[in-house]
Amino acid sequence: MTPTLEARSIAVVINAGSRKGSAVPALVTQSLANVELPVSAVYTVPAGGDIGQVLKQAVNDGHDFLVVGGGDGTIASAAGIVAGTDVVLGVLPLGTANDLARTLEIPRDLGGACAALANGKVVDIDLGRANGRPFLNVASAGLSVAVTQTLNPRLKRLAGPLAYGVATLQSYAGHQPFHARLEFPEGDHKPAELENLLQVAVGNGRYYGGGNAVSPTAGIDDHTLDIYAIMAAPLREQLKIARSFKNGTFVAHPKVYHLTSRNVRLVTDPPLPVNLDGEIATSTPTDFTVERNAVHVVVPRHSSSATFEGRG
Repeated sequence: MTPTLEARSIAVVINAGSRKGSAVPALVTQSLANVELPVSAVYTVPAGGDIGQVLKQAVNDGHDFLVVGGGDGTIASAAGIVAGTDVVLGVLPLGTANDLARTLEIPRDLGGACAALANGKVVDIDLGRANGRPFLNVASAGLSVAVTQTLNPRLKRLAGPLAYGVATLQSYAGHQPFHARLEFPEGDHKPAELENLLQVAVGNGRYYGGGNAVSPTAGIDDHTLDIYAIMAAPLREQLKIARSFKNGTFVAHPKVYHLTSRNVRLVTDPPLPVNLDGEIATSTPTDFTVERNAVHVVVPRHSSSATFEGRG
């Protein structure tokens, strides 16, 4: 399926509050015109605006190809709105990390991303949910929440993707270890009691945090969630774990608990906020699920990240 030829009506939604979004609405429109993408409507959401409401309006207006420009949190919100429908999602990576684009092999430059929209293919990807709220890359509790809180707009603007490393170093010193219980409603694993934790994460996609891999085998269309918990350890061991974040092999470290499942319930002591694709959106206890092939999305023709199977 070529989305440009199949779509009846194409809408573009730009989150001007994203790292690059405020500077590019006119450039986005021109770049889409350059690849002869016949856009029917453009919606620009100002910083602090209700992006979810605008996304719903675009779908309710009858557009069946929704091109969304913003960060991973914005794209996840859009995915949650179009999940289970025939609306096709297009991605313009305008955020700081753009990990979904990395997972789907979408170019992170605007011209390349627009060309992929015009000439790409449609695939199905899974959608994670945490207490019903959507996420595409990773949901997490613990240190990652402190990192998100440290990632202020100024730091993102000045440091770009390197902001994640800076924020992690700033947050690590003040982190308080916590206890977690993992429960598996389908009975595929025994409940796990985990003490003295740094972080618990549940991955739906392959990348998070500016290019870290969830695990060596994680994928966004494997219909499972990757669950890992990092235990507190001496700084030397933490550095060993951190050095293997990029390829995901840290999950094999003795201080990391890792498995996969379609459903997991996370209970923490004390209760903790939960970060979904860079947005603090819910709290523990949290029920995590995965919706198989829930979202139709456009990727470059060469992308091997996912296929078109249809929901099931």
